[in-house]
Amino acid sequence: MITVTDAAASKIKSLLEQQGKPEYGLRMRVVGGGCSGLQYQLNFEEKANPTDRVLETKGIKIFIDMKSSLYLVGSELDYVDGLMGAGFKINNPNAKSTCGCGESFQA
Repeated sequence: MITVTDAAASKIKSLLEQQGKPEYGLRMRVVGGGCSGLQYQLNFEEKANPTDRVLETKGIKIFIDMKSSLYLVGSELDYVDGLMGAGFKINNPNAKSTCGCGESFQA
């Protein structure tokens, strides 16, 4: 469904350990909002909801609700750390356009 780069998996593990929650997973959501109409939300949760799709890869768990999974199919979760800033980046082949800041998209 989605792929996770080594850099993203490493950063997720590191953040979970820093927060003392190594058993938690990453929730990936697509919600309405942002300049282009849809935006991504990432946060840590203890467990998946009963209707979530659960991906376990590279030692991490990712929880995706059914609605969000429609927008995230084929996406790649990456973590970049450069001179212009650091953060998670979602490379989404379903995005027809993105806003200038890269925080929202249109499908």
